[in-house]
Amino acid sequence: MLLAIQILLGVLFAGTGVGLVVDVAKNRMDKIKDATGKQWASAFAVGIIANFLDTLGCGSYAPSTFMYKLFNQIDDIDIPGTLNVGDTFPVIFEAFIFTTSVNCDPMFLIIMFVCAAVGSFGFASIVTKWPRNKIRIALGTVMIPLAVVMLCKNTGVGPFGLVGTLTGLTGWKLIVAAVLNILWGALMDIGFGLYAPCMATCLLLGVDAQACFPVFMGSCACLMPACSIEFIKTKRYDVPHTIGNALGGCIGVFIAWKLVTGLPMFWLINLICVVLLWTSYTLLSAAKKDAKAGVA
Repeated sequence: MLLAIQILLGVLFAGTGVGLVVDVAKNRMDKIKDATGKQWASAFAVGIIANFLDTLGCGSYAPSTFMYKLFNQIDDIDIPGTLNVGDTFPVIFEAFIFTTSVNCDPMFLIIMFVCAAVGSFGFASIVTKWPRNKIRIALGTVMIPLAVVMLCKNTGVGPFGLVGTLTGLTGWKLIVAAVLNILWGALMDIGFGLYAPCMATCLLLGVDAQACFPVFMGSCACLMPACSIEFIKTKRYDVPHTIGNALGGCIGVFIAWKLVTGLPMFWLINLICVVLLWTSYTLLSAAKKDAKAGVA
């Protein structure tokens, strides 16, 4: 069963890579030629830093969106597609690492992976039709509860601090986890990271904290190729930053996997919560400003 999961991850990695390369070669080469050195530097910096943090379990969407706003090198309307298409490759790399090194029930993993992919694929065709301000409002709004969940989990407040011992779920607990993973997969399409809510769900239902890593990383690894099909088809992704996420992100994952032995994670996660709230403020402010000016 574990071998089947690894083969699936390899197929998803190759399939998304072929789809991206073909689309760029046929339709988006002008974006490669017109990209400035500043854009490429921003793209690779975001890819490396965000996916370094991602491998540690902090998630990459929040820091990526913060850096996109900070560097101002990408259109807000392309943020969801860039995150989902570009981060597909480092996240699959992460999932491969953690499914081979962490003990977790393979059947539980497969069910959670499929549910996340179903939610993401079903919602992607809707998100790609949204105007810029609607994406800003959606991103800005969902970042607030995500920051709250991460902060509660980090400080052990409420159910998010519970310590479980299970490596898989069955019965009603599995049904609850599966249904919620469909929702978390759908919300990934607007840039609402799955890591924190999926981990909180698993912890609440009694899953061991370490066993949560292959669950949420593998869920993302399966759902991101599913929604990437729609983002690539509709050209709703930034080419340089997608490539930066794909290549730089894998470098960030490798560095975190091989070199990091210990970081002050408590303060790092608290900092990311602050970043989430600040990014939410900037997105909502931009949406409000454009709305007043009559810009969609």
